[in-house]
Amino acid sequence: MIMGFRCGIVGLPNVGKSTLFNALTETQAAQAANYPFCTIEPNVGQVSVPDERLDKIAAIASSAKIIPTQLGFVDIAGLVKGASQGEGLGNQFLGNIREVDAVVHVLRCFEDDDIQHVSNKVDPTADADVVETELMLSDLESLEKRVPAAEKKGKAGDKDAKALAEVLGAALELLREGKPARLFEPKDEEEERIFNQAQLLTAKPVLYVCNVAEEDAADGNELSAQVAAKAAAEGAQSVVVSAAIESELVEMPEEDRAEYLTELGLTESGLARVVRAGYELLQLQTYFTAGPKEARAWTFPKGAKAPQAAGEIHTDFERGFIKAETIGYDDFIASNGEAGARDAGKLRQEGKDYDVQDGDVLNFKFNV
Repeated sequence: MIMGFRCGIVGLPNVGKSTLFNALTETQAAQAANYPFCTIEPNVGQVSVPDERLDKIAAIASSAKIIPTQLGFVDIAGLVKGASQGEGLGNQFLGNIREVDAVVHVLRCFEDDDIQHVSNKVDPTADADVVETELMLSDLESLEKRVPAAEKKGKAGDKDAKALAEVLGAALELLREGKPARLFEPKDEEEERIFNQAQLLTAKPVLYVCNVAEEDAADGNELSAQVAAKAAAEGAQSVVVSAAIESELVEMPEEDRAEYLTELGLTESGLARVVRAGYELLQLQTYFTAGPKEARAWTFPKGAKAPQAAGEIHTDFERGFIKAETIGYDDFIASNGEAGARDAGKLRQEGKDYDVQDGDVLNFKFNV
């Protein structure tokens, strides 16, 4: 089951990393009356993925309860230069990154004389490079041991070792050129499997969060534009957020938030964008189940077949999968629910080979 998807929030000191994390988890705590919420450790929070489709489905199905899908965020201790050699909390930092599925990198894109910057100048792309360099050095050290060992076994006739040496050797070349391992392009599924098993730090997908001043929240600024260009060049993504605005929003009554955002020229909170971007970064999608008791969103990896998607609810659903009664989201809304969709011929019976689509409203039939 997918429940464990987690994004690690990293950044240098004083960039707004913890402000952002606190706003994320506070937003969730504020929603706790309606939604399940858990803080697993002080620095781990589960955050609801905003999805207005769920509310519309719940309204049509007259569901008593609404349960959104969630994404975990981990506030990882600040990094210093030399972490790969164990400086600061270096080893702990690298260990924490190894355990997350994606890296959310908070970068300071605002000027403020009252907030000290560790290197005394605001340069977000240089800050990003400090963290990336430490991760690269760690990967480099690991591969410089593993590749020669695999090559040696490969020459002695070990086919698996030969394949491993080829894949990791290509990743090592990228790192030696100063490029992250995520730029490696596997030729086939087997290469992809070998590469993923290597668990390289720089293979993890990256989302850059540009923390800007309030007045730049709608359109960003020169600094956030530099970060966007960097992200585009290295297969990453970027989002503009004002941690100051997010902190203020958390303190506000729910009904006042939309008006406040409109005044600032925003259509939604920055946190909603961060959560959604994190979700997309991990190539996750959502399907729904709906009934009088509850309407619920479920996370599944893009490209999953119906039995795997069913397994997100319970392993028995996957084990004893028979079929999935399927209604596309648009059809569910247009037909005003399941009965209407059935009458209009929009409810389909899908089998084991069905690729579940984002937004599908599903009802699984299984027998264990």
